[in-house]
Formats: sequence, C-alpha cells, structure tokens
Amino acid sequence: MRVEFRPAVVDSGVTFVRGDLAGAPRIAATVDRRIDAPRRTVLSSDGATVEMVEHILAALAGLEIDNCEVWVDAAEMPGCDGSSQAFVDALLATEIVAQSATCRVLHVDQTVRMGSDDCWIEARPALRPGLTLQYRLDYGPASVIGRQTLSLAITPATFCRELAASRTFLLRSEADWLQAQGLAKRATYADLLVFGDDGPIDNVLRYPDECVRHKLLDLVGDLALAGQPISGHVVAYRSGHHLNAELVRNLLANQAVASQGWLRSA
Repeated sequence: MRVEFRPAVVDSGVTFVRGDLAGAPRIAATVDRRIDAPRRTVLSSDGATVEMVEHILAALAGLEIDNCEVWVDAAEMPGCDGSSQAFVDALLATEIVAQSATCRVLHVDQTVRMGSDDCWIEARPALRPGLTLQYRLDYGPASVIGRQTLSLAITPATFCRELAASRTFLLRSEADWLQAQGLAKRATYADLLVFGDDGPIDNVLRYPDECVRHKLLDLVGDLALAGQPISGHVVAYRSGHHLNAELVRNLLANQAVASQGWLRSA
C-alpha cells in the first residue's frame, strides 16, 4: 500500500485519488462523500472508495495543509501504528508552501448540539481564534480505560506534540468482534492498543491518557470533512465518527443558510 501526497491548487481542498483504478477516480475529502462504516471513516464517489482516512485527514488538518492530492493504490489506507505519526513525519519531511490566497474559515457563531444524553457533540463560538477541542471519554469506573478528559487548542505545534502519536484503542471484546466481521485482520496487539482486564496487551502507553488523545485526533480528522478550517470550541462526550460527521453537516448547513441572510449571529 502506497500513499503519496502531492501539491494541489488553491481552493481545491483535499482529494484522494485512486491511482490503481482506471481513470484515476477522484474522491473529495468532504462530508457529502462520507458513508457510514463501523469504527472508521469511509469516503466514496462514483463507485470508488477510500477507507480509514481519518488519520491522514487529521495529519493534514493538524499541520494546516488545506490543498493536497492524496494518491493511493488501494481502498484501505495503511494502519501504520494506529496513529497519524507516520503521515505527519512524511509531510514534515517535505516543504509546506503558503499559497497566495485567503483561506475560507467556517466560524461557529451559535451553539449546535448533536446526539443524546449517552453520547453527544457540541460546537460553540470560539473561545479564542482558531479551533479548540474538548473530549470526555467515559468507559465507566469499572473499566480498565475508565474516564479521561482533555482540552486542547489545535495548532500544528500542539497537534504534533500532543495528538499525532496517539494510537487507536479498543477493548479485547471489540477487537474480537471486528475480526469476526473481517476487519483489522492484519493488525496485532503490537500494532494497536488492545485493552485486556489489566491494561494494554503486549503494548505500553505513550501517554497516560492516550485513549482520549486519540479520540481528539479522530475528531480533528472528522472535522476536516468540512473542507475548510473551523473556528470554534467543540466539546464531545463519547462521540464517534458518525456523530462527528453529523456535526459537520449541521455546521455547513447553518453556514449556507447564514450566507443567504436567513440567520443572524447572537
């Protein structure tokens, strides 16, 4: 599996290109191309798909790269070590060029909430310029993962230092279920953080709260499906890829209405 990052023109956004298929079909990394799938983000266009793109999108968004073609030669992106670190390293090894155009930003100007009491996500007006995130992870007091909370202002520096190396995690029961569905067949306990009763199996944590950090990493990747940077404060409680994407859809819908003069900021 090969992933190649190529420069793209102003306002083209992030686009995946299936170089292994006839005609090299293009799949825009936007929420309208997203299809539901368990525990991963999948994009599809005209019969071509790319799967497990969230860690690549997080790396690009975390480094503030907003115009890029991602050429791939298979549907499923490489899992690497379950984090975004390999993609960040590859991108930082080349030159990131500032383009001569103003970047369009999605400003959250009213509170938007999705979900239920059991899991929810909420976008609020920005606490400071840019994007700040807070995630509340709750596996219950009896779980080896337990409860973790982390808040972070997202910049290239904080993303690289605090989030990029955090890895996908799951309970052993969840890992068994995924493999029964034919997913993650190549992954081992050394590749992912799989938690047994006493902690990670055949692995060690990179951060004491690595699980909530990875949830923030996934959230950065999912919010990138807006196709533009978001300025706002996003708080999530036990949210996953589906709810994250629904928030993006709602924010874009509100932006479209506001641009036609139907909404006013509070």
